[in-house]
Amino acid sequence: MIRFSIPTQRLASALIASAVLLLLAASPSHAAAKIQRLVSPGGIEAWFVQDATVPLIAMEYAFAGGAAQDPAGKSGVGNMVASLLDEGSGDLDSKTFHERLERRAIELSFSSTRDYFRGSLRMLKDNKDEAFGLLHLALTSPRFDAADVERIRAQVLSGLRRDTTNPTSLATRKFLEVAFGDHPYGRQANGTLDSVPKIDVADMKDYVRRVIAKDNLRIAVVGDVDADTLGKLLDKTFGGLPAKASLTPIAEVEATKPPQRAFVPLDVPQTVVTFGGPGIRRHDPNFMAAYVVNHILGGGGLSSRLYKEVREKRGLAYSVYESLLWMDRSALFIGNTGTRADRAGETVDAIEKEIRRIAEEGPTQKELDEAKSYLKGSQMLALDTSSKLAQALLQYQLDKLPIDYIEKRNALVDAVTLDDAKKAAQKLWGQGLLTVIVGRAPQAAAQPAAAPARAN
Repeated sequence: MIRFSIPTQRLASALIASAVLLLLAASPSHAAAKIQRLVSPGGIEAWFVQDATVPLIAMEYAFAGGAAQDPAGKSGVGNMVASLLDEGSGDLDSKTFHERLERRAIELSFSSTRDYFRGSLRMLKDNKDEAFGLLHLALTSPRFDAADVERIRAQVLSGLRRDTTNPTSLATRKFLEVAFGDHPYGRQANGTLDSVPKIDVADMKDYVRRVIAKDNLRIAVVGDVDADTLGKLLDKTFGGLPAKASLTPIAEVEATKPPQRAFVPLDVPQTVVTFGGPGIRRHDPNFMAAYVVNHILGGGGLSSRLYKEVREKRGLAYSVYESLLWMDRSALFIGNTGTRADRAGETVDAIEKEIRRIAEEGPTQKELDEAKSYLKGSQMLALDTSSKLAQALLQYQLDKLPIDYIEKRNALVDAVTLDDAKKAAQKLWGQGLLTVIVGRAPQAAAQPAAAPARAN
């Protein structure tokens, strides 16, 4: 969100209100078991938790589509739309729109992920009418004023230029290209230095027309509002949207089969390694077993096998992690670490060795028991605010899970057996890795950086 200069007194008031909002948002929500399926008078459906613990309302919502709907050769359209929807709408220019948000400490944001165009709205209960009204304007009457478009375009391009010297960004970009090739999942959601300058207002208006509609909308709301009031707010906000989206079909895709390795030269002291391969889809019967065994390998922070092997035993990296990533049309596992340039080969070897070991042997019963205990105990800590709970409820809808999934999850974790975990480990990691290394060439990495010349 772009900030503008406003009088000192008004800025102080806005900052104080924002601080209050953040404090309230940190209060725990105990309403996870009271999830309702609400249908508004106009037919807008939402998963809803009424929670009067604090006078705060949090809403998360998403339209199917996302960056995968960017036109060929113009990746980044969805990202530009997300950056511009709160830059003025209706008769409110960008400055006036933001002043309205700041005056009431309303938090409004948009993003374009691979499969979804997502939005987030948070407000104090007393400001709900204005907050939902501003969201309605943003979705139905975006201005896309020329000055704002060019300002946002310049910001996006500036970030993309920085990415050309950021080894982590380069590694992620290259990994997706290796994994998915020409499929839309192989593109970056924020576009490229070639594509972003080509995006015009017509492209963005067409994206809004095709993607933002009622039939591909999912909503989650948590907060101090009753069902009748919320139903009316949802109708006023989303009821005027087109009935049906017009999405381009996206093909199913399997990530490239390992093993493969790619190298991107970049003269930086620390080499970045991104590794991964085909994952397990969210509705695969083996998903929960994969989720648990993945925690053991690389998702458990200081307790994970990769951390112990790469960091604690060998001192090769400060951190290393690995996680599951699932999409509507595919799935990955993906990990990352950074190491000294002259130890990159040793680091990759250590990661590959540990992944081969768990693929061949699976976890131990002790590891499995500890992982299950952690995953069950940490669930409610991950849902301790209204915003976190709303985000989780939205994700469960996008994953097509049942409305009582929160109640069922721990039983699903408990049901994972050692044999299940071993089979999942073999399926995930038995083929090896797709590996992308960004840094100095091996021969250059073996040499220390040249010392600066000394004055005589």
